[in-house]
Amino acid sequence: MKKKPISKDSLQKKRLNVFIRFSGEEILVGQLIADARLIHFKYDDAFLKLGLNISPFRLKFNNEIQVAKPDPFHGIFGVFDDSLPDGWGMLLLNRALAKKGLSLSDINILDQLSNIGDTGKGALIYRPAILDDRSFTNSIDLDKLKTVIEEVYHGASEKVIEKLLSLGGSSGGARPKANVGYNPKTNELIHGYNLLPDGFSHWIIKFPSSEDPLDIANIEYAYHKMAIKAKIRMSDCVLLESTKGMQVFATRRFDRIGNDRIHMHSMAGLVHDNFRLSSIDYGHIIDTAFRLEQTAAARKRILRLAAFNIYSHNRDDHSKNFSWLMDDTGKWSFAPAYDLTFSSGAIDEHITRVSGEGARPGRKHLLELANEFSINKPDEIIDQVQASIAHWPTIAKECGVGEPSIKRIQKKLLEIRD
Repeated sequence: MKKKPISKDSLQKKRLNVFIRFSGEEILVGQLIADARLIHFKYDDAFLKLGLNISPFRLKFNNEIQVAKPDPFHGIFGVFDDSLPDGWGMLLLNRALAKKGLSLSDINILDQLSNIGDTGKGALIYRPAILDDRSFTNSIDLDKLKTVIEEVYHGASEKVIEKLLSLGGSSGGARPKANVGYNPKTNELIHGYNLLPDGFSHWIIKFPSSEDPLDIANIEYAYHKMAIKAKIRMSDCVLLESTKGMQVFATRRFDRIGNDRIHMHSMAGLVHDNFRLSSIDYGHIIDTAFRLEQTAAARKRILRLAAFNIYSHNRDDHSKNFSWLMDDTGKWSFAPAYDLTFSSGAIDEHITRVSGEGARPGRKHLLELANEFSINKPDEIIDQVQASIAHWPTIAKECGVGEPSIKRIQKKLLEIRD
């Protein structure tokens, strides 16, 4: 059946309803309105009675009409910006909208959210949604998908934009990703629509970018193994291999439990931090964790993750790489760690500082952080993390990392130890 063309006027939404869905019906949260180039938001009165504060720091939980500031999220509140992709996903999203007749100068944030519809991260849903034809084949061929991704990078393959958008349009990060349904028992991959059949769960597959080493998936998988050894909570991760022998990193989505959803909010979105020009310190993250979770364990989890990022040389530790999850009772918990891998960052410093230090943070700065927030036994946490990272050569070899990468990373890891 041929799709009816979507007019430019119908794309440029002036109003957008925001819903949330956990395990039951969609619940109206409120309404976004674009007026005079400003985005306004008002909670629905009935939703306020539920007491589910979806963004406790930068969005007032009352029935006032609130206007978002122009920065840092181009005129929208952080909780809604968290529904939008960046990098690869935003490339797909804008190309999909351009294909429907909008130029980049015409596209506004409500258009983008409308195109996300019910396919975004977390539990928020945007109506009315711009629906595309989803009559694609159910199974996924990793080799063919990688070929199509490369063609899109070079400006070709407009016919598959919607298909790729449905697979990875809501994913964050710069590397190409695909949201899929995966059955670990049968090793089957299918399109990751909202409702998956029995035996399948929602996963994210990462493909290497043109700048990545060939064994980038193996490196990230080895980092996952080291993180688990360091007692850091992560979602299940696997290496998937295509018929042509290409390996890709895959991780189970923590914002989905079966076909149910969990509200997800990043550190960047919570405190309105521009993650590209961030001023965040791990102290801010610890403070946020305590304010949301009200437990000493929450502070310890952040300190442990900070230590791992330091000693594993993961310097791309920006504020979008830390998130919290809220269930249908309003309870918040720190999300499993993600995007843990060897990275020097854009300026070869940690994007998130440790007690003010970004270039060469170490035990001294971690202990200062622990002292500031009354975290018990910080040396024990640091020692456990360092002991796990000392296993890098063995773990990396088991995960298929190439010898040149093992040596290159090991040299840097030895320089960091203190």
